[in-house]
Amino acid sequence: MTLLAVPNVSEGRDLANVAAIAAAFDARLLDAHSDPDHNRSVFTLAGEPGALARHVLAGAREAIARVDIGVQRGAHPRIGAIDVAPIVYLDDASRGAACAEALVLGDMLGTVLELPVFIYGELAQGRTRAELRRGGPQELARRIASGELTPDFGPRRLHPTAGAVLVAARAPLIAFNLELEPPANLDQAREIAAMIRERGSDGLRGVRAIGLYLDRRGVAQVSTNVEDHTTTTLAAVVAAVARHAGIARVELVGLAPSAAFAGFPGDLPIPGFDPQRHVIENALGVTVPAQPPDAPPPRTGA
Repeated sequence: MTLLAVPNVSEGRDLANVAAIAAAFDARLLDAHSDPDHNRSVFTLAGEPGALARHVLAGAREAIARVDIGVQRGAHPRIGAIDVAPIVYLDDASRGAACAEALVLGDMLGTVLELPVFIYGELAQGRTRAELRRGGPQELARRIASGELTPDFGPRRLHPTAGAVLVAARAPLIAFNLELEPPANLDQAREIAAMIRERGSDGLRGVRAIGLYLDRRGVAQVSTNVEDHTTTTLAAVVAAVARHAGIARVELVGLAPSAAFAGFPGDLPIPGFDPQRHVIENALGVTVPAQPPDAPPPRTGA
C-alpha cells in the first residue's frame, strides 16, 4: 500500500534551503514545486504506512531550522514554517491507514519538534485550513492564549520561529492556479475567486479560491484548491474563470489524478507540466484509466 504526503513549506525563494529540505525528507520524492511570489514549496512524497510519517518528520526538522515565520513574507496565507502536512490516500481501501499515519505524524511533530499541531478535515469534523489560518500567526497565537483554540498535539503556544503546523488525512486535492490576462488586477482576481468558490454566486462544489497579485511576475492570479475532482474537474474551473476574464496560462502545483483532466482545453498551456511526473498514476507506475474522447492532453509549453 502506498500513501502520499504533501508537506507545504514556507520557503520558495532560497533554492539552497529548498534543496536541503527536499533532501532531508529522505523518501521517494515525486515532485517539488517552488514559487517565489507565494514564497512556498510543495513537496510530494510517496511511502508506506508506518514509514511515511518519519520521512515527513525529518524534512520538517530541516524546515524549522531554516525558516523563520516571523520574517517570512509571501502571497500565500500561512501559519508555520511547515505550514500543512497532509497524508493522502488514493482509494477507500487505504483511507484508514492514512488516518492512522496522519495522527502518528501529528504526535511526532508535536512531541519531537515541539510544534503545536492542529488537525483539520475529516479527522476534525470538517474544520478547514482557512479557519485556522485566519489572521495569520499572530491571531493564531492570540486564539491559543485565550483558550479559543487548543492544539491537538504539542505545546499550547506557537514555536518561536516555526509557528504551527496543520495535519490531515485526505483524498487527492488539486492545487491549480490561473493567471489572468492583463490588465486584470488584484481586485478582479479577488472578485472572481469569490464568485467561483463553493459558496459564491458561480459556486463550484469543493473549490476553495483566493485572488492574488504576483509582484515578481506582474500578474493577477486566481489560486484554487479543488477538493473533489470527481465532482469539479479542472476544465470546469477554467470555464468558470473564463466567463469573467481571459486566462493567460494555468499552473498545476504538485500532482493530480488523470481523471481531473477530463475535458481539459487542449489549447491552454500549463508551463512545466509533464504527464509522466505530474499525473499521479504515471508517477506511481500504476495503470492510468483512458481519458474520455473530449479530453485532449494539456499543452505543456509556455
